[in-house]
Amino acid sequence: MTITKRLRTLAGACLLAPCLAFAQSPLDNDIAQIREVVRFVPEKALVQLQQMEPVARSAPPLTRAEFLAQLSLTHRSLGKQDVALALAEELYDFGRAQDNKIIIAKGLLTKAYVRSAMNERQVSHELAFEAEQLASTTNDLVLRVQSTITSGQSYAEQGNYPVALVRLQSAVELAQKVENDKVPLASALNALTLFYTQVREYEKAWETLGETFEVSESLDSPGRMAIANNTEYGLAVDTQQYKRGMRALLANLELTRKLGAKRMIATTLVNLSDINLKLHDFPSALRFANEASAAARAASDDANEATARINAGQAYMGINKVAEGKKSFALGMAYYEKTGDKPELQALLTEYGEALERVGDYQGAVAAYHRERQISNELFEAQRKKTMWELQEKYDTEKKKRQIEQLSHENQAKGAELTARRLQQRIWWLLAVVFALASVIVGLLYRKVRQANAQLEVKNLELKAQSSRDPLTSLYNRRHFQDYMRTHNQVERRGVNGEDIVGALFLLDVDHFKHVNDTYGHAAGDAVLKMIAESLRIALRETDMIVRWGGEEFLAFLPAIPRNGVDEIARRILNCISSQPVPFQDHMIHVNVSVGFAPFPLAPGGLPLPWERAVNLVDMALYLAKAHGRNRAYGVRGFSNFEQTSMEAIEQNLEQAWRAGFVDLTLVLGGMPDEPPPSNVVPLKSKSGN
Repeated sequence: MTITKRLRTLAGACLLAPCLAFAQSPLDNDIAQIREVVRFVPEKALVQLQQMEPVARSAPPLTRAEFLAQLSLTHRSLGKQDVALALAEELYDFGRAQDNKIIIAKGLLTKAYVRSAMNERQVSHELAFEAEQLASTTNDLVLRVQSTITSGQSYAEQGNYPVALVRLQSAVELAQKVENDKVPLASALNALTLFYTQVREYEKAWETLGETFEVSESLDSPGRMAIANNTEYGLAVDTQQYKRGMRALLANLELTRKLGAKRMIATTLVNLSDINLKLHDFPSALRFANEASAAARAASDDANEATARINAGQAYMGINKVAEGKKSFALGMAYYEKTGDKPELQALLTEYGEALERVGDYQGAVAAYHRERQISNELFEAQRKKTMWELQEKYDTEKKKRQIEQLSHENQAKGAELTARRLQQRIWWLLAVVFALASVIVGLLYRKVRQANAQLEVKNLELKAQSSRDPLTSLYNRRHFQDYMRTHNQVERRGVNGEDIVGALFLLDVDHFKHVNDTYGHAAGDAVLKMIAESLRIALRETDMIVRWGGEEFLAFLPAIPRNGVDEIARRILNCISSQPVPFQDHMIHVNVSVGFAPFPLAPGGLPLPWERAVNLVDMALYLAKAHGRNRAYGVRGFSNFEQTSMEAIEQNLEQAWRAGFVDLTLVLGGMPDEPPPSNVVPLKSKSGN
């Protein structure tokens, strides 16, 4: 499994723990000593905090506040988020009752950390920004360092890297002003190193990491050295210095075992299994994964246990123990199914499908890709609904504004009418003028009402157009295509030269799209999707319907083409897209697509299939292209011996039906013009020898 999420989670746990002002009393000293225990051995810290709770709750406000913060973070580290959140709310309410900005800011930060652990990122970010703003008005320098680090990390999670960099650099500068305590500086430097790693500023990351180690060593703290070692590991892996990363992990394992930090031990073992996977040392990867799984169970760390099982699954497949690998993968992914983490589950299904491809289990790979595509469509639909809600809200706001303006005009008209009556009563000879004036006002008001209605009509038309178009590519969306097909009546006919004229469906999916997003970022992924949309406009006709089907999937419906030209359209789509590199920053990104296609209507046994089932068959053909090498197209040409099978059996397993001679498929290989076909074709043989 990739380490990106694991590193981010660990970094958050290390850097979000408070590092506050100097102890002022014996109780303050005791709480200060517990801080490091909270971070690394929360089970032990909980016992110590519960023993001092009666005294701490009656202590002066700042001491009591620090105790509540540490108790909340302890429960957070133990996975008891409901208890942690209740304590954070108690801390925040206590600060408001005391009207103390320092305690309120500390409460906001503690709530932000708990919300982050609950995967409520947006709420966590808002709390962090509010805490930083309030802390900046206090004279507590250490609290300001802590809140600035947290704010910088929140901006980085949102993708606002320029602001994140300014915040984290400011945190380092503030920490350098703290006297007699280098813990804030170690935290700030570590956060800045992680940020430079995230944005691939590797030279600056190594330089800042050197400063982090220098400060951490001066603290004589095994915990701080463990944090620095883990940061070094992440940077070494990102820069492909795997031996250095291995050394950092082994040193970290020794430190965390001395500390008795169960969760950090489990995380380090998970990362050791991951780096051995990258080095293709599958036996070592399996050994560390099994150790990590046992350590995670001992620490009640479900997330690390799930990751360890997934790594073990990859290691099993690497040594050709496919059945054990599948079982281990399934156990790991069950955790993400249970927690509802769909983005992470989508990434895992892609890894699972690729692993199955490598061991030749193409049917299993197709099933994994189908599930991944289903989740992708669900996430895409959720985003589409959110966009529609925003558009509807914008429309409703504008409509209300128009209504208010209209009411205002009506009030003005009534006022003018009352004035006219008073003038009529007082000055009879101005009656004609008053009537004329009233007529002019009413006319103007009527004209403005008509203009407002016309503008509302325009907005209605715009909203209708937006509801049928994808906002990124300006292609039609899935709902528009569904509405169109409900009323479309496709019939075969003859062309001027006697050839069959039919419709055709083409469904295509970008190959290795996740790799583009992971390597260059989501802005590059958007640029790729826009290029594909433009390429399809070039390759197809204006009368053809092109649809963004969902995520990185596109559909094209051609209402009228010669039957013998369907394969050529597939070849044109493959070559048009592969020949168009996408310029992004200093890179030229080359992408290919896999395609499934068929003439429409399809009529097994002489009975035309509904368009939904035709699209489903095309989707299955697409996944055959995915499983058998990508950058190619599989087309469903027709059916044979249909009286010996059924449509349900064909839909259950298209490849098996083709091998049995019930379905006639065609294969079109991708590649640049004038180049030989690619060499990664997977040969398939049916009973009839096709």
